[in-house]
Amino acid sequence: MAGTVNKVILIGHLGDEVKMHYFEGGNAIGRFPIATNETYTNRQTGERITNTEWHNIVVRNKLAEICEKYLTKGDKVYVEGRLKNRQYEVDGQKRYTTEIQVQDMTFLSTKKDPNNNPAPPQVNQQHGAPENGNNASSMPNEDDDLPF
Repeated sequence: MAGTVNKVILIGHLGDEVKMHYFEGGNAIGRFPIATNETYTNRQTGERITNTEWHNIVVRNKLAEICEKYLTKGDKVYVEGRLKNRQYEVDGQKRYTTEIQVQDMTFLSTKKDPNNNPAPPQVNQQHGAPENGNNASSMPNEDDDLPF
């Protein structure tokens, strides 16, 4: 294989509100955690076990502003991006973190807006422009009885 791939796809729920930081020149960055769950049944005890993984999400510029406006804690989102490891210092000690740098995102939670505003757009970070519609309708319905 000639190249390499660094791609992450997550569907999860926001664990907190979007924290925004604005910079000179109009750039912005938003950060928030997403929780993904894995549920299985312990064969020996019959007990249902749920493991939760937390992921640090980073969105930039227009996408960050859209996330701040439309997303709240508990909302379900689809995120595509790449892994980025970062190092920083706190009180002289080196700390490390792994983040998902978002390139594409779709809001999956539907909300009834009392102001009758349209649904938030799906934004592709690479092109920086909203795409037509909200791709949430193209996601399969969770109430289907499909065997797969």
